[in-house]
Amino acid sequence: MKIDDVKTIGVVGAGQMGRGIAQVCAAAGWRVLLVDVTEEALKDAIKKIGQAVTKAVEKGALRPDQAGAVLALIRPMRSLEQLVEAQVVIEAVPEDRVMKQEVFAKLGRICDPATILSSNTSSISIASLGVASGRADRVVGIHFMNPVPVMRLVEVVRGVETSERTLTLALELVRRLGKTPVVCKDFPGFIVNRVLIPMINEAIFALEDGVALAESIDLAMVEGANHPVGPLALADRIGLDTVLAICEVLYQDLGDPKFCPCPLLRKYVEAGWLGRKSGRGFYIYDEQPALNAS
Repeated sequence: MKIDDVKTIGVVGAGQMGRGIAQVCAAAGWRVLLVDVTEEALKDAIKKIGQAVTKAVEKGALRPDQAGAVLALIRPMRSLEQLVEAQVVIEAVPEDRVMKQEVFAKLGRICDPATILSSNTSSISIASLGVASGRADRVVGIHFMNPVPVMRLVEVVRGVETSERTLTLALELVRRLGKTPVVCKDFPGFIVNRVLIPMINEAIFALEDGVALAESIDLAMVEGANHPVGPLALADRIGLDTVLAICEVLYQDLGDPKFCPCPLLRKYVEAGWLGRKSGRGFYIYDEQPALNAS
């Protein structure tokens, strides 16, 4: 299969990452089947995609007529079975190994044998998802950065059995989205999270130890290291539950204590303080967040 054969892309998971992926795929002209288990999640995703597209028009990134076209190309649905129509599927469910393997096992049974199955996982083994699917040569990692419509980098992760054809198609797809792909091996954390997560975790330890307030820690990294946003604000944007899940996968797979999650991170997640998406994390958010991490 070549990139011009791709007419429909399935996106599994209508959360923050899934809706961003759906938006950029539709903006590139592909028909998108957006799947989630709840009607509420789908309605919320379509609402937020609409808001994001409106903002893009206001900023001049999209013409008004393009905005309507993007929304028209996204079809929300609750059944994985309808993904039989897709030539490429991008999984974007929560960062849980068992959940992702179950999704890939179902996709392997449902989708056409030629369909490419990909995962937006930030840390979980592509090889394990390939095995679950029963078509490991057609499974690849396509890991977008958050927020998807804004961030240009995409990690394209090659599992041990990922074929050259699958890798080539994934790279072409990413380029058609206007993104910058980097190829990396199927190794815990890939590139970005292997480097980023220990920094975020250490910033949380610094907060827990009372080294400084969250605002000061972030300001120090913005002004002192020329980072566009501080590590704690970034963690809030990623989602503290996701940060914790990545820490745990890295610690389990690599055994290095630098990946062991800070107890304060775990405490916040247990309290439901997940960052921007819950309205509270290291900062408190309302409709206009106090700290803009964009």
